Amino acid sequence: MIATEYVALTQPFVVRRRVRWGECDPAGVVYTASFSDYVISFAELFYGFLFEGTPQAVKNHHGFGTPTRALGFDFRRSLKPDETFDATVEVDSIRTRTFTLVITARMTDGEIAFIARLTPVCIRRGARESIELPAVLRDALEQYQARCAEHPDAGETE
Repeated sequence: MIATEYVALTQPFVVRRRVRWGECDPAGVVYTASFSDYVISFAELFYGFLFEGTPQAVKNHHGFGTPTRALGFDFRRSLKPDETFDATVEVDSIRTRTFTLVITARMTDGEIAFIARLTPVCIRRGARESIELPAVLRDALEQYQARCAEHPDAGETE
């Protein structure tokens, strides 16, 4: 079996993704809605890396969730079936109740396919009300952000 998505690097955090035929329209390009699925999947893999576990289980354990508050895209090129791209996750900003991840997808030749900005908001599980970022999340985001700033060209394999 061939994986269509996997963590390629952890510093910076990079997910390698191959476009599946079913993600494309009859013209042979990725449906716009599929990009949202890509970004949410990349974020979940990133959370799993930060917490060294399965993201939803860790969030449940700590009593918080991270639904999407905002999601924006800058599309630079279309993607077609069987094309492979690498999506790099950066922590752009950390605020009181939200944080923003910037995900840049590059083709194997370095050409940017798209840039996404994902802003989750922290909520209390069960009550579905916004809360301040839990310390465990804030610490993990800040540590990752600091490591990326210290070693911007690092490429530690998973």
